[in-house]
Amino acid sequence: MDKIKILWADDEIDLLKPQILFLEKKDYEVVTVTNGHDAIEECETINDFDVVFLDESMPGLTGLETLSKIKENNPLLPVVMITKNEAEDIMEEAIGSQISDYLIKPVNPNQILLTLKKIIDNKRLVREKTTSDYQQEFRMLSMDINSGPDFKGWVDVYRKLINWEIKIDDSESVEMGDILSTQKSEANSEFSRYVAKNYEKWINETAESPVMSHNLMRRKVLTKLSDERPTIMLLLDNLRYDQWRAIEPIVSELFRVEEESTFYSILPTATQYSRNAIFAGMMPADIENAFPKLWKNDTDEGGKNNYESDFLMEQVKRTVRKPLKVDYKKVTRVAHAKDLLDNIINYLNNDLMVIVYNFIDMLSHARTEMEVLKELVGDEKAYRSLTRSWFLNSQLWAALQKAAERDVQLIITTDHGTIRVNTPSRVVGDRDTTTNLRYKVGRNLQYEKKDVLDFRNPGDAGLPRPNVSSTFIFAKDDKFFLYPNNYNHYNNYYKNTFQHGGISLEEMICPVIRLTSK
Repeated sequence: MDKIKILWADDEIDLLKPQILFLEKKDYEVVTVTNGHDAIEECETINDFDVVFLDESMPGLTGLETLSKIKENNPLLPVVMITKNEAEDIMEEAIGSQISDYLIKPVNPNQILLTLKKIIDNKRLVREKTTSDYQQEFRMLSMDINSGPDFKGWVDVYRKLINWEIKIDDSESVEMGDILSTQKSEANSEFSRYVAKNYEKWINETAESPVMSHNLMRRKVLTKLSDERPTIMLLLDNLRYDQWRAIEPIVSELFRVEEESTFYSILPTATQYSRNAIFAGMMPADIENAFPKLWKNDTDEGGKNNYESDFLMEQVKRTVRKPLKVDYKKVTRVAHAKDLLDNIINYLNNDLMVIVYNFIDMLSHARTEMEVLKELVGDEKAYRSLTRSWFLNSQLWAALQKAAERDVQLIITTDHGTIRVNTPSRVVGDRDTTTNLRYKVGRNLQYEKKDVLDFRNPGDAGLPRPNVSSTFIFAKDDKFFLYPNNYNHYNNYYKNTFQHGGISLEEMICPVIRLTSK
């Protein structure tokens, strides 16, 4: 490995011999100059320095002037400013000029060494520390996964896995990333077994049931409304917990997190079921009974989520005893987003303003169809990154920035998440069987029993029965359903795409975040 090469510019360089000898003993190579002109020339002629130490108060060109010239030709070269002057304006100008660190004279060798570690070895040190910490926790996490956790325990496991996934991605440790991926798969296998065992009990809302789609509004939104400030409920379709973590730093600039919790999406973890259940406050079978003209099954013609506003208003009327001013807006196109931005302040005249924003769902579907997006969103890390980039530059964030100027409560949630699928599972069905990759409903279904949770009586899962002999099946783990026809073609096409509708930590455990403007 080549030595780290340092350029040190100081008009009193002879006084720094002890520090330079210290660095050379630590196997750093140090080139010294006594003025800014020589520093600039060295950087231009020998363009392989790893870092520059720059005295601020040299005769001739000052440190700041020298810094400016160096950055013109070497914008990415780390520069450390060293000065006797603690004046705030000089510090601010140096920091504004993108220095990597700032040291006050006299500097001792350990200060210099720490600065070099931060600048040169930062990624390696973070990677080694992250690897060491995860190795220590790996066994504890495995014990948690296999100890039979309840629904709260699974939320804790999922959060820990996501925390480690983000840390390991940031540290760029490929080996640890592979180990974590295996542990996450193990967790999803155990979680699928757990859900299969408990799901029927959950939908009957016992004390052992988590908050789920059909009681989310009742338990996490309508009970949190305030007479003192309006509430915005923002439902980002397809927002996974890790994607919330990606946009949280942006939102937290203007909003204070009051409560971070979760709910479990009902099955299928698909928009027409989970989101209708959220706004109606009912399981899909009950929606069909209460609103037979509004509910549409998979095989029915027409949009499946066209009546969310009606369901919402009925639930508010049924649940809240006092009059409430409620409005609803769905954003599925650019024109809708512009309208949201233009009218956000007017929407705050409501007690509750519900906004459904559809971008992330469209992104996951588009990724399946478009090769360029498959490249851009190759894995979870890229999916988070693209979500963050979209949100930061979106008209939605611009609208929320306007809203944050007022005293508002913001509740951010979703309807379900997605999982990256990798393992095909064969299914045979008749021509009316649904096309979804993570769940199917149809007659005479033939499938791999071990790969699915099935409901031959859909009513047991709170679901409508489109036909007398309809069966619902839900994919476990990272499975996706394929028909025998053109099996290899569709396996290659859908493998490694983000899908939803089945049972996984990513699809079922959904964030609910309550915030107030700062």
